[in-house]
Amino acid sequence: MKPTYLLPLLLLLISLSGCQPTKQYLGEPELPYHPERDPIIGDILHLPSGFYVKQQAMLDQANRQQVIFVGETHDNPAAHRLQENILKSLQQHNPGNITLAMEMFTPAQQPILDLWSSGKLTEKDFLQQVDWYHNWRMNFAFYRPLLNYCRDHNIPLLALNADNSLKHKVARTKLTELTKADQQQLPQMDHDDPYHRAMAEAVFSDHKMGQNMFAGFQRVQTLWDETMAQSLANYLREDGVNRQILVIAGGNHISYGFGIPRRLLRRIPVSYLLIGSEELDVPADKQDRLMNIIKPDYPMLPYHFITYTAYEDLPNPGVKLGIMIDATEGGLLIKGVVPGSIAGQNGLEEGDILTQIDQQKLKQPFDLIYELQQKNSGDKIELTLLRDSKSITKTINFTAAENK
Repeated sequence: MKPTYLLPLLLLLISLSGCQPTKQYLGEPELPYHPERDPIIGDILHLPSGFYVKQQAMLDQANRQQVIFVGETHDNPAAHRLQENILKSLQQHNPGNITLAMEMFTPAQQPILDLWSSGKLTEKDFLQQVDWYHNWRMNFAFYRPLLNYCRDHNIPLLALNADNSLKHKVARTKLTELTKADQQQLPQMDHDDPYHRAMAEAVFSDHKMGQNMFAGFQRVQTLWDETMAQSLANYLREDGVNRQILVIAGGNHISYGFGIPRRLLRRIPVSYLLIGSEELDVPADKQDRLMNIIKPDYPMLPYHFITYTAYEDLPNPGVKLGIMIDATEGGLLIKGVVPGSIAGQNGLEEGDILTQIDQQKLKQPFDLIYELQQKNSGDKIELTLLRDSKSITKTINFTAAENK
């Protein structure tokens, strides 16, 4: 006969198994070890350990990985210097075997990127052919040092992103209702990642669109990340088997790993590192650039390394006239003049047709935009225009105060 004291013990174990306590984290998943002090500008924090490290320690880690993801703040020069420093370190450590993969370009632009990397295009031709100011719209000065370094060292560029026309269709139409041709362009899509959805909800909450637009917004965010992951996977299987790849994209596509990195790992196993930056000093005139969102608490580290920076201005952002223009026969038609702008102060009027800047003919808006972005406060230009069939030349000075 079995001992009767086993029965009460068994009942107790069954009872305990049915009322397990709620799981609680011992520390903070996003920062398991708190650093000894608050960060200051210039610090680099290794999040898994909580230790501040020198830049070289971070670069040494990057040199050991096949894929290095760097999340950027698009309009902060400090974020782009970080990218350039990492790229230079990779090139010095593994010369001739580095690729720069960028969110800013699409596969249709790949032939143009190849020409740039091989030194066969001028900057102006490159920007015009990729339609930079329409497709990406950021001041090229943010990216110039990085892309010039690639051209000077024959570092290949890899286009990652989905075509804009496909993004627009996906935003408006359920995937099952797309044409068969459009469906064939889609990568394999995972819509069920809870962390990706939480990020999309947080970002969407700062926009003035109704909630009925959220489904389209999330589809586009998923398309964006899945396409970039697919582009990377294809390259790693084919041309990039023995190469290191530096991936440049906005922080929301990289931080916490659920954007591009995890979707890449679903396709192909690679070693990778996540590096990001955070602005500690945000001037009053840049506060409106920050998104007013409540970030979810994620159960994982945002990055392996995070650098702390100021929110800087471009040292030479170019100059602005303050006009709205469109191409027309013989030049550029001024469709509007911003009140108080340099254009207004110098007598430019709606209806004027700009024909030349510094003796260079103006045919497309790009021609004027590019030339203005090569100028600095204190420079001057000569504009030739037609008004009532009469040719007029104006000398315009860009002072620091007027160009704010």
